[in-house]
Amino acid sequence: MINWFYDCYQILNKVYGEGAFIKQAISSSFIEEKNRALTIKTCYGVLDKDIELSYYLKYLAPKTPKLAIRTILKVAFYALKYLNKKPYAVTENAVELTKKLGKAGAGGFVNATLRKFIKTEFILPSDVAENLSIKYSYPLFAVNELLEFYGKEKTEKIISATNEKTCLSFYEESGEEYLKNKGVNYEKTPFDNVFYAQNFIRNEDYDRGIYTYQALGSVAICEGVSGGENLLDCCSAPGGKAIRLSHKFKQVTAWDIHPHRVELINDYAKRMKRDNITASVQDAKEYNSEYKEKFDAVLCDAPCSGLGVVNDNPDIKLNREISNVIELTKEQLAILKNVASYVKVGGYLYYSTCSVLPRENIETVKKFISLDNRFEVVETDSLLPHEKQQKTLQFLPDISGGLGFYFAKLKRIK
Repeated sequence: MINWFYDCYQILNKVYGEGAFIKQAISSSFIEEKNRALTIKTCYGVLDKDIELSYYLKYLAPKTPKLAIRTILKVAFYALKYLNKKPYAVTENAVELTKKLGKAGAGGFVNATLRKFIKTEFILPSDVAENLSIKYSYPLFAVNELLEFYGKEKTEKIISATNEKTCLSFYEESGEEYLKNKGVNYEKTPFDNVFYAQNFIRNEDYDRGIYTYQALGSVAICEGVSGGENLLDCCSAPGGKAIRLSHKFKQVTAWDIHPHRVELINDYAKRMKRDNITASVQDAKEYNSEYKEKFDAVLCDAPCSGLGVVNDNPDIKLNREISNVIELTKEQLAILKNVASYVKVGGYLYYSTCSVLPRENIETVKKFISLDNRFEVVETDSLLPHEKQQKTLQFLPDISGGLGFYFAKLKRIK
């Protein structure tokens, strides 16, 4: 078990200590192959339950230990509570890893803390927001906002929903026949040629563009976009929406502010054999008169907190504070105000996020409409279950397949 413990530690140390994303940390770390699945499951699980595990640590040890010891203890807590590992084995290996890392002096502390963890019945705070935040490891500021907007019962459903399904999109051939021939258990979604697949392992057909991965909420957003001649996807990377929408528009212009992310769009388009996508480095907040009233449609899939997709990306929850969400809402509004002028009269401006927070979604749209009377919100709908918010669509984890997205359709009327 010590090798598994160490592999988990080195990956999580990159996330906690170096600010790496979990996917980057995993890809850059050596993992003992026989334990790979367990290691990845544990690392994702520890991050997903970080707020809860941190609460246990503070409950047991009021004086905060150093990062390395915190990480070891979180892995141990998770192994005990969620993996049902034997207490003596977890304790022994946690202490052994502590010594292996040259921190033998902390071995007694680790041992004592785990013994207390095994015996303790933890009491969560009575405050509703704090209780839900710890119980479901969801940022407290976000819980407070959701409580104010949705109330306790709905908030708990939103933050407790899980997503364990892999969503596959096919374009040039029947996905159903493909999955049947591969012997893959699958489930149809509301959208044509888009499926949930169970225990699906990526193969060479991914590189050949036979299928691609795309969250169902992302597919729903694309389905809400009307077709036309020219589309601007102004915050495009990594390019999944641009690929899907390239089947609806004759030409797609895709932007990102970072050159390496523009390369992601180009690579995606090449893999999926789409030659009607032009990607370039552009700042969607900076006005460029060259694009004035050039597009039938502009999609603003804005930078956001990502709190709608924490089931797939649990490390998002580590770094989200109310202060950076406030900054994000300013950026969202700035992008909308700028790219609005790129829409032809009679064309459409689409706004989307992968957030469940009203301040990033319906509130941002309301602010934009109050500032720009050239646009009005257009009624829209979706085959994917959703909540209607003043003609716009809020996809929520508890009703929309475990993830949260937002979509608004705005028409330029003058």
